Order: sequence, then structure tokens, then C-alpha cells
Amino acid sequence: MKRNFLSSLLLLAPIGLFADVAPVLNSGDTAWMLISTALVLLMTPVGLALFYGGMTRSKNVLNTYTMVFGAFIVGFLAWIVAGYSIAFGTIEGPMMQVMGGFGNVMLNGILWTDLAPSAPGLYPKFVFVVFQGTFAAITVAIAAGAVIERIKFSTWMVFVALWTLMVYAPIAHMVWGSGYLFNEGALDFAGGTVVHMNGGLAGLVLAILVGKRNGYGKVAMKPMSVMLTALGAGLLWFGWYGFNAGSAFGASTIAGVAMLTTTIAAATGGLVWLIIEQVVYKKPTLLGAATGVIAGLVAITPAAGFVGVGGAFIIGAVGTLIGFFGVAVLKKKFGYDDSLDAFGVHFLAGLWGAIATAIFALNDKNLLWAGPLKDADDRMGQIIVQFESVLIVGLFTLIGTIVVYYISSLITGGARVDAESEEMGLDDATHGEKVMNL
Repeated sequence: MKRNFLSSLLLLAPIGLFADVAPVLNSGDTAWMLISTALVLLMTPVGLALFYGGMTRSKNVLNTYTMVFGAFIVGFLAWIVAGYSIAFGTIEGPMMQVMGGFGNVMLNGILWTDLAPSAPGLYPKFVFVVFQGTFAAITVAIAAGAVIERIKFSTWMVFVALWTLMVYAPIAHMVWGSGYLFNEGALDFAGGTVVHMNGGLAGLVLAILVGKRNGYGKVAMKPMSVMLTALGAGLLWFGWYGFNAGSAFGASTIAGVAMLTTTIAAATGGLVWLIIEQVVYKKPTLLGAATGVIAGLVAITPAAGFVGVGGAFIIGAVGTLIGFFGVAVLKKKFGYDDSLDAFGVHFLAGLWGAIATAIFALNDKNLLWAGPLKDADDRMGQIIVQFESVLIVGLFTLIGTIVVYYISSLITGGARVDAESEEMGLDDATHGEKVMNL
């Protein structure tokens, strides 16, 4: 997946740089990657599920949680079956620019003794596979927040499986594998384009295709529990250290850079959102603080291992301003029902972060892994490459999500729940369960 300067160097291993050195597992790097993988796993079926569940209405909270929980289950299995192969496998010819082929379907050809990357001193390749799978699963789960309370659960499950294979995996290959954008030198340390832009835009597309919730804009749709949302945000923040610092692929100084910049941007984002609410509404809220932290985390993700302290402050602050604009202004202006603001927070802040990476990246050859800034001290060239990456990812996600939606809808006999089920609430209508005492 993501490659820092060290892992890019290690790509030379197959052509002989380390030909005379036997691969050696590094216990420190292995321990850190095992922990990082567990931290990222925590983010989806616990952190994101609570974050989203608390913001939905009480009659749909279990359905919302199950959509996120189910997205992890199905998304991860789809990743093992074929997603990993499409993202990180190899294939000959021009198709290598957009996909890695099917040579590693069901992890065929990968041994339990293999190390990743294939060079001395690193960690098991199976850990790399699981680490990448947690990224795939949370990306599609992000999109769930845009369509809660009105999409059929069966449609959602089919969508998760197909979208992981047809949209996420090719984008991961293009940016992090050996695909077109990787070869162009696009920088995405931990998922600004691949995860947040991708999942956020998919959510908006789904929200428009499924349609608005009945009564949207006319009746109050109050969150079930802001406390659950705040708890989810805290767990997401905690797990994000595996997300960002884990993307250094080892217990290294670069992991330390990513941990510091991640914390700065998250704290800055929370503070900025509180200040905005105080100025605009005269009431700073817990929900706002939680949302601001997530916006700051999203914004710093593509830049976490490339920027310094100043860059982290600016990226977190501006990313939160843009996220607030998306939630409070843009959604109202265009009238789309992005239920939990997947597009406003994840896509817009992720878009800013991807561009800001080129603007604020330190011109340090030991931090950068590729691109015009590293190769020729060409910052403007790097900015152009970053714009190219967000454009290509955006178009691919837009078209791919529309295609997958219609296939999923056809398979399940329509994507929208009936009006009676929507009125009753999907906890009872779909799952036969209710949150007690509500």
C-alpha cells in the first residue's frame, strides 16, 4: 500500500539490491504492524459504528451499527478473496496501470513465511494483507453514513462486496500499488485519496441515487446519543494512530512524525470547529468538537509522514473550515441528504489534504517516497500531480459507484426500503431488534 522512502527503496530488492542478503524478520517492526493493524480494525466495527450510530435516530441506531459492522465483515472477506490481488498483485501489459490482476486470488502464491516488502528486516506479508484489508473495509463503511435510514440492508451488503472489488481495489492499486498514479509520483501517506475522498464521494453518489429520507428538511431528525458519537470519535482518534503511524510500515522515526502531525491536526480541528460554532451559533457543542477532530484527522491523513509541525496546524485548521462549510453551507445549498456528512467531512477534507500535501511537504529526501518534489525539487510539479490524482480518483469513484449501485439494486430488487419500513424504523422492520428503553 502506501510506501515511504524506505519501502520504496525496498522495491529494488527483486532486481538485486538485496540479492545477497537473506530476508530477516524484524520483531520490532512486526510488533508495531500487528498493533497498528488491530488499531485500524478497532476504527470500523467499534469507532465508526458508534460515531455514526449516535448521530442517527433511535429507531435506526441498530441498523446503522449493523451496516458499519457488516461493511467490515463483507469488505474484509472481499479483500481476501480478490481485493488484495487486484490492488497489489502483478499483471503484464497496459492493464497494470489500473489493476494488479488475479494471480493472488484467495492469497494464492503468498506463503506464511513471506515478508513484506520482500527485503531484510521487516514483517510478515500476512500482516501486510490484513493491514490493507482494514483500510478497504473502513473506506466502504464511510459511505454508509450518507444513506442510513433508507437503504435496504441486502442491497448494502451486495454493494459493499462489489464496490470493494470494483472501485476500492483498483484505486488502491493506482495510488499505492504499481499503477498509474504511483508511477506519476502522487503522494498519499495513509489514504486521503484512496480512503477518504473515495468513501466520501461514494456516499454522496449513493445519497443522490437512493434519494432523501422521508420528511428530510421538514421534520426534526435528532441524534440518538451525542455521547455515543463522542465516544466513537475518541476511539477513531485512538485507532487513527494505527492508520497513520502504521503507514510508516515499521517502528521508525517516520512513524513518530506521523503520530505527532496526526495529533496536532486532530486537536486543531476540534478547536477550530468549537470556535466556529461559538462565533456562528454562540454555542460550542460536543458534537461539533467530535466532528472537528475527525475533519482534522481526515485532512492530515495523506500528509502525515511528509509535513512538519506548521504544516500539520494549517492542514488541520483549513481542513476543518472546509468540512464545516460542507456540512453547514454546501449541503443546505444543494439540498442533498448526506445523512451523517460523509461527503462534507471525508471527501472535502480529504481533497484539501491531498492538495495540501504537496504545498506543505518538507523537501526532505528521507521523508518523501517519490514525485517531482523528491526527484527534482519541483513543488509546483508535485502540486500538479496531486491535482491529477484527485481528479482521476474522483472520476473513477463517481463512475464506479454508479455502476455498482445499479448492479446491486438489480440483484436485490431495488435499493430503497418501502415507506412503511422507513416510518417504522429499520431496527424493527429489517432486523427485528430495538434499543431498549428508548
